[in-house]
Amino acid sequence: MNLRNILLGATMLCAATTPVFAFAQDATPADDAAAADTTDYGNEIIVTASKRSQTLQDTPIAVSVTSAADLQNAQIRDLIDLQSAVPSLRVSQLQSSANTNFIIRGFGNGANNAGIEPSVGVFIDGVYRSRSAAQIGDLPNVERIEVLRGPQSTLFGKNASAGVISIVTQKPQYEFGGSVEASYGNYDAIVLKGNITGPISDTVAFSLGANFNRRDGYAQDLKLNTDVNDRNRWGVRGQLLFEPTDALSIRLIGDYDKIDENCCIAGNVIAGPTVAITNALAGGASVDANNPFSYKVYNNFLSSNEIENYGGSAQIDYEMGSLGLTSITAYRQVRALTNQDSDFTGADLIGENSQNLGIDTFTQEFRVTSDFDGPLNFLLGGYYFNEKIKQKNDIRFGADFRPYAGALINPAAVLTSPNPRAAGNAVVAGLEQQIGGILGNPALYAGQFFRQGDGLDESYRMKDEAFSIFGTVDFEVTDRLTLTIGANYTKDRKRFSTNVISSDVFSGLDLVGIGRTAITQQGIATTVGNALGLGRLATAAEIGAFAQAQPAAFGQINAGAAAFAAANQNNAAVNPLLALRPLQFLPPFLNVPNAVEPGKTNDGDLSYSVRAAYELTDTVNVYATYATGFKASSVNLSRDSRPTAADLSGIIAGGLGVPNLVSGSRFAAPEESTVYEFGLKGQWSVAAVNIAVFKQSIKGFQSNVFTGTGFALANAGKQSTFGIEFDGSVRPVDGLNLTLAATYLDAKYDSFVNSAFGDISGTTPAGIPELSLSVGGTYTYEFAGGTKAIAHVDYAYESPVQIVEGLTGFPASVAKNLKREVNQLNASFTVALTNGFELGVWGRNLTNAQYLTTIFPAVAQSGSVSGYPSQPRTYGVTGRFKF
Repeated sequence: MNLRNILLGATMLCAATTPVFAFAQDATPADDAAAADTTDYGNEIIVTASKRSQTLQDTPIAVSVTSAADLQNAQIRDLIDLQSAVPSLRVSQLQSSANTNFIIRGFGNGANNAGIEPSVGVFIDGVYRSRSAAQIGDLPNVERIEVLRGPQSTLFGKNASAGVISIVTQKPQYEFGGSVEASYGNYDAIVLKGNITGPISDTVAFSLGANFNRRDGYAQDLKLNTDVNDRNRWGVRGQLLFEPTDALSIRLIGDYDKIDENCCIAGNVIAGPTVAITNALAGGASVDANNPFSYKVYNNFLSSNEIENYGGSAQIDYEMGSLGLTSITAYRQVRALTNQDSDFTGADLIGENSQNLGIDTFTQEFRVTSDFDGPLNFLLGGYYFNEKIKQKNDIRFGADFRPYAGALINPAAVLTSPNPRAAGNAVVAGLEQQIGGILGNPALYAGQFFRQGDGLDESYRMKDEAFSIFGTVDFEVTDRLTLTIGANYTKDRKRFSTNVISSDVFSGLDLVGIGRTAITQQGIATTVGNALGLGRLATAAEIGAFAQAQPAAFGQINAGAAAFAAANQNNAAVNPLLALRPLQFLPPFLNVPNAVEPGKTNDGDLSYSVRAAYELTDTVNVYATYATGFKASSVNLSRDSRPTAADLSGIIAGGLGVPNLVSGSRFAAPEESTVYEFGLKGQWSVAAVNIAVFKQSIKGFQSNVFTGTGFALANAGKQSTFGIEFDGSVRPVDGLNLTLAATYLDAKYDSFVNSAFGDISGTTPAGIPELSLSVGGTYTYEFAGGTKAIAHVDYAYESPVQIVEGLTGFPASVAKNLKREVNQLNASFTVALTNGFELGVWGRNLTNAQYLTTIFPAVAQSGSVSGYPSQPRTYGVTGRFKF
């Protein structure tokens, strides 16, 4: 199957396209969309992608629209499920329930690093959700979801350098109504939803909704003897709509979501040599070796995810003749407390890897939109963003880490012992005595290396304050040709600080300096022994006597030994302590701000867009766009944060260096995106088509690589993608709606010299499939009495793709051979009675497709690889009553 054949078949099927779901509701104004009969196919969809209410065909932006009916038919439960309907969108859940990454057209980042805002902006009812913890909750009472592809900076005030996901919920209605829904599925999954809306007076309406989502875990922890990866979340959402006059509308929204669940399992992808050690310490199997899709894991404690996401917004719309004024004020909080057994083995290596995260966000948007009769119209807006982040992390050694370290030092002694734990402890005790002896006191470090409870205590703070002025001007050159120019000026300032303390004594040792001392001592003992004709090393007493008897000769011996030691202190063949450096897992941290690193970023940028839209016929429009986008600097708020190479030299020169300090990534510079795009939109009575051909690139793309316990943050020189997007829909007979969406992406790193895996310039970025498609069909049959039967099926496919660019400690060939291919089939069947009651059955991933969402080097286990497996097949029954 190739792109040409797919597009050819799609053209024969439809002759043109809208998003896969464009016919899910009638062409009603956005305010009345909730009242539309979602099974009566219309031929226009109202969207607000351009910050104006327009039909999908008249919106000259690459946008996919998913309606409430589509969400219901496809059983799309949250934003992770949405990717099965929008091929250009990829969503993955990573380390925790608070951790979701969005990618559009191959561009996107974010994940669990709180200092990085995503390149794909997520907005709910016009309010920017800056972090994934604020985006993962179950979807609210949705009217539609718009996925805008490509830079959108001239329409949105905050980061939208790769695209936007805009979720629009239903407004309160002046007619009393609502719905209740209950669903039961495998793994004892229970989903309850309900909403009610109606008038309080002639000018005030309300709505209130709630949801509950609970499911047993689909994986088994064989050590703890319990299921894991469960789901337990609920939320409430209330709205008030005030419309005292025809010109004034005030919409107040408040919501609260809570997540308290166990997530997320990591399976063993490659079992390295350390598995023998963890098995010995665990007294049996410590991982299901090389079998990530068994959904069988071994942990010492259950991972926890306690997440609260709440806030409120006020939107005021006021019409003054031909001008419309809109103000959106919002305040939100995210509180996330997570903990994970992040070594993912039955051995107690990591006893704690916790995070306590608090994010407080205030946003204010104000815009003026014109609706003149003449050829000229405009949109002018201002946006203010103020966010404060407080984050506390702790990573601590477990009870088995000390003997595990001993086994890494001398595996033969530990693995052949009848008591591996005691043998490992003995090896470490011997190392403590040896290093203490070099420094003159064999008891100096007794019992201090790799102690249970030692590790890193981390505290991070960041304040981000930004404002932007944005706008567009539309000029109708003729009745069919419209030219649009847009601009956005953004100013973004961040201040950040760290307070990270390492209690890992071994990681604070200067093995180069200690080795130099040992080499010097060895050289003196050898030379003095030879001078005395002992045929062995001289003892300390003999060396002291020699120095007293022959001070001049001893001075020469001492100087020679010291010079040799200084010349060879970094030579692993001479300094054996260098072989222990990989065991320095949690070295001391240089905190920010300091005399070299101010802990500040200050960015400003002018983005712009130029577009021409032409109405070829009453049913076919074309457009051409050139646009730029911007995303401000990101900060690496993780334990892998290190000074830049340039700053490190200044730090060392200023005497600020701490033991084992190396260069890395403290922050990433801004992203600047560019897109050239040509699009065609056609809309007929029985078919529709959207086609977009584009070349999109981002200079300074912020690459955020998960290392197992932290993140490597770096700027790619340039990443670019050529792509073709096709969305088509056709209704060959009454009641049948067939859809096809396909995306072809040819992506590459034009330049990425300083990646976490070296120079990968010219390679294809990992995780971006060349071909993605979604094929679906919905058939509605209406019986004589009005009862309807609705059958829906959709299939999502992603071509094989390399999962990650590389793996630290592995040759490049290992990462290249680890690929992901997605084949997912979803279906539902619903009977809708005339009294508002509906009963249906559904299934997601019916083929039980298995693939890895991401992989990473196993924590402190050289040679092993862990990965997050996809969810297995789910199915169930749903009852719904609308009134």
